[in-house]
Amino acid sequence: MRRAKISIIGAGNVGATCAHWAAAKELGDIVLLDIPDRVGVAQGKALDLLCCGPIERFDSRILGTADYKDISGSDVVVVTAGLPRKPGMSRDDLIQTNVQIVRSVCEKIREFAPNAIVIVVSNPLDAMVYTAWKTTGFPTHRVMGQAGALDVARFRAFIAAEIGCSIEDVSALLLGGHGDDMVPLPRFTSVHGIPVSMLLPADKINACVDRAKVGGGEIVKLMGTSAYYAPASGTIQMVEAVVKDKKRIIPSAAYCEDEFGVAPGQKGKGYFVGVPALLGAKGVEKIVSVNLEGDEQRLMAESVSHVKDLVETVKKLFPDLG
Repeated sequence: MRRAKISIIGAGNVGATCAHWAAAKELGDIVLLDIPDRVGVAQGKALDLLCCGPIERFDSRILGTADYKDISGSDVVVVTAGLPRKPGMSRDDLIQTNVQIVRSVCEKIREFAPNAIVIVVSNPLDAMVYTAWKTTGFPTHRVMGQAGALDVARFRAFIAAEIGCSIEDVSALLLGGHGDDMVPLPRFTSVHGIPVSMLLPADKINACVDRAKVGGGEIVKLMGTSAYYAPASGTIQMVEAVVKDKKRIIPSAAYCEDEFGVAPGQKGKGYFVGVPALLGAKGVEKIVSVNLEGDEQRLMAESVSHVKDLVETVKKLFPDLG
């Protein structure tokens, strides 16, 4: 059976950790690519990870490179390239520089991996997924962003800690933009089928939601740079769903029009927003819609409005991406 090929653009903390998780799960062969000035970093991390194979018992081939020709034939390309957040910075502060970086990367993806599924991790996430879509020209089902997988994981971790139960037993759902604009849905949160509202008071649940919203910022304050273990883990959860055709429903930044009232009746003018998405070999194979109640719909509309503002900023700064 042919091995999947997974290319990761950016050999920084998130990219290298994506390579780590992908190798540990033996999802396929891995290309870790960075700019020429950092090719030694990409090569060194790839070699170091390759040497884990005999111990961790994986046979993935791992290549560090600065040559985009090496991503040819990729099944999935993960884009982590871009500046990380620093203390005091919002995701929006990154938009101008990171659009330039992501656009440059995606031009190469279009050239060398035209059949790949693209998963974007770079921030501000919702704007970067839009940039990747416009730059590659790929159909919307082959472009998505990693956000919801991370946000839900944080929420589940905090709920489990509050209850004192296993993280594995907590199931949850969050919608909307990444970070501060996410839309909490506690009524869809359960612990082994038991509604979380039967196990925790509302103020405890809301505290977990609020902490999940600012979870990235909390980590930035603690260590001076963006998180990478959990973002990479969420990304590889999506990669695994694609390369193994698992048909998993994972909250992802996926293209929406009529879904959730994002851009009703506006064919071709939708937005990438965090929603439950069924991920398989074709990428985003289905958006799973759920009925939202009053406050939930209001918060979702506010979140979508902010995504639209980010996209309008991209269009203003880079008219060719309009």
